[in-house]
Amino acid sequence: MSDLPDGVPGTDAEGWVTTPVTASLMRGMLDLEPTTHGLLPHRLPARARRQIPDDQLAMAEAQPSGVRLVFRTAATTIELRVLATKVAYAGAPPRPDGVYDLLVDGVLAGRGTAPAGNVHSIDLAAGSAETHPGPVGTVRFTGLPARDKDVELWLPHTEVTEVVALRTDAPLERATEHGRRVWVHHGSSISQGSNAESPSTTWPALAASAAGVDLVNLGFGGSALLDPFTARALRDTPADLLSVKIGINIVNTDLMRLRAFAPAVHGFLDTIREGHPTTPLLVVSPLLCPIHEETPGPAAPDYSRLAEGKLGFLATGDPADPTRLTLRIIRGELARITAERSDDPHLHHLDGRELYGDADATELPLPDDLHPDAATHRRVGARFADLAFGPGGPFAVTG
Repeated sequence: MSDLPDGVPGTDAEGWVTTPVTASLMRGMLDLEPTTHGLLPHRLPARARRQIPDDQLAMAEAQPSGVRLVFRTAATTIELRVLATKVAYAGAPPRPDGVYDLLVDGVLAGRGTAPAGNVHSIDLAAGSAETHPGPVGTVRFTGLPARDKDVELWLPHTEVTEVVALRTDAPLERATEHGRRVWVHHGSSISQGSNAESPSTTWPALAASAAGVDLVNLGFGGSALLDPFTARALRDTPADLLSVKIGINIVNTDLMRLRAFAPAVHGFLDTIREGHPTTPLLVVSPLLCPIHEETPGPAAPDYSRLAEGKLGFLATGDPADPTRLTLRIIRGELARITAERSDDPHLHHLDGRELYGDADATELPLPDDLHPDAATHRRVGARFADLAFGPGGPFAVTG
């Protein structure tokens, strides 16, 4: 039954089929790295990874937000063996295990976790981190309908995940080709999915599902910093639609001053345009974030809340310094920059406060003062789908 050309399935005496996990089974990643245990999906290519300057981005790009295994099968039971690397913060409550979403013919059919794995412990106060090794775990889904069906198995958006083995009680085929447009999106931890309920319910995943497009999520926690290697990855990735959400990490890392910001944005967009000269490209400014609207970064942990077992953040920059960047300044700059590039008819701009603004912050405040919760991800995803993909939007189907 299998027609996966670059993988040779094997069947054991009990009828279990083990199918090698290869690129033909995966969507949403840019590279697959062989490891001691299996394969590690990456959301930046190897050339870019060699230029990563810090552990934060190295961790974020290896957390497979938007990455999923896709196939067609009549299997009623699916097992995925993985080696997860979980993140823990000293002094804060344990984070929940990363969630795996199983979709059958586009509908959520199950969720699971892999409790075992490595633990990457971060001490925010000391500025240190260490990884403690752990065992391979298994995520198992049972009771699936005994008919041919398209399956998507979404990997956790919060855990580095090495895929070790895929076992089913029936053979696999290639997933149905739907001819969907490919949307490549870049942004911060909000785009990666921090505090979302699950990998298929991050706001980009929800927007992609509502619009019927295939998502490549290049949202990197703490690392939407206009890095040239990220721009080159966007340039070189096949895409029918592109969006870049810029601002919050520039502010909360206090990365650059006003003088550097506009040229960096122009350079980032110029690089993308080298590979995608006429692809619809949407520049999205930051969602509302009250602590950084008028106060620059850097952001710092709120240690008074950490002592209570809660993770929170403060803005610590000097609001009187006119060279420092705030979200208000960045929104104005992005609106000006996109207007200046009016000779590009395929470049568009969206004010992030249309996705999450003052009224939303009153109703659904950011739990840690930086990141939205699961309900807000759903709201932002629905609004983005309407504003970007709906009638008159920059990603609307025309003709």
